[in-house]
Amino acid sequence: MRPMLILPLLALTAAAPATKPKTPADVLAAAPAAAWKTIPAEDLMVIDLAGGTRVVVQLAPAFAPVHVANIRAFARSGWWNGGKAAIYRVQDNYVVQWGRNETEDPMPPGVVKLPPAEYHRRLKGLTVRPLGYPDQYAPRAGFALGWPIAYDPKAGTANLTHCYAYVGVARDLSPDTGNGSELYAIIGHAPRALDRVIAVVGRIVSGMETMSAFPRGTEALGIYKDRAQDIKIGSVQMASDLPAGQRPSFQYLDTQSASFAEYVRVRASRKDAFFIRSAGGVDLCSAGVPTRATPAG
Repeated sequence: MRPMLILPLLALTAAAPATKPKTPADVLAAAPAAAWKTIPAEDLMVIDLAGGTRVVVQLAPAFAPVHVANIRAFARSGWWNGGKAAIYRVQDNYVVQWGRNETEDPMPPGVVKLPPAEYHRRLKGLTVRPLGYPDQYAPRAGFALGWPIAYDPKAGTANLTHCYAYVGVARDLSPDTGNGSELYAIIGHAPRALDRVIAVVGRIVSGMETMSAFPRGTEALGIYKDRAQDIKIGSVQMASDLPAGQRPSFQYLDTQSASFAEYVRVRASRKDAFFIRSAGGVDLCSAGVPTRATPAG
């Protein structure tokens, strides 16, 4: 009888395929429904431009409650409707700005003409997920309530940051704080030097591809030279005021979820096919907070 051959286990077992590194898209695709939070319709401002394009802004009342209340009042009064307001400033690698540009019409009822300087809020009351990497503009950076924030544990303050697509309130020199009638969105590299200098009130969750592609203004600060170049605004409404079946609906990835933690980890350590080396870190604005559209309702 021929002797039994005992071969190494490695020779008998097919090599296990290498685990394919995850991409941020992989993490989002695998995130369970419970990891996504629906944005309240009362926090969604719907801007319909005269040409038919729609832009949706998520407001941040937890960080700038008086400014947000003003913005809702402007929207509900029809302040920006009917072509009275327009996008009139598009400055390359900086901002797109809209409003009624120095109108002297009286403010709508309920608008606070000089809101408090809501450039930061108390850190107390926020559950923060630290970014885990240094920030150039604040002692710490992280995420809370679905927003990227910078914060100072010693001072006990936290603030929203000027990331791409984020919306702020235009103002004159201090002590003016802006009342919310003039707004801008970041269309270039994050100008974080504006943090704690101007009130950040939200972010564009739909239509950013349009806002960032308008022709650049040729006058100082990107103002359009000819008023015929202005992009007219047809209407601005709060989503909660639209019929239920016509309300846009969006969700954000819960910043306290395991899926979000994995998302930031993967963003900081890309190892998929295109990346020949991992950065081993990520800045706050590059990490961001993913959002997604959901069926209207």
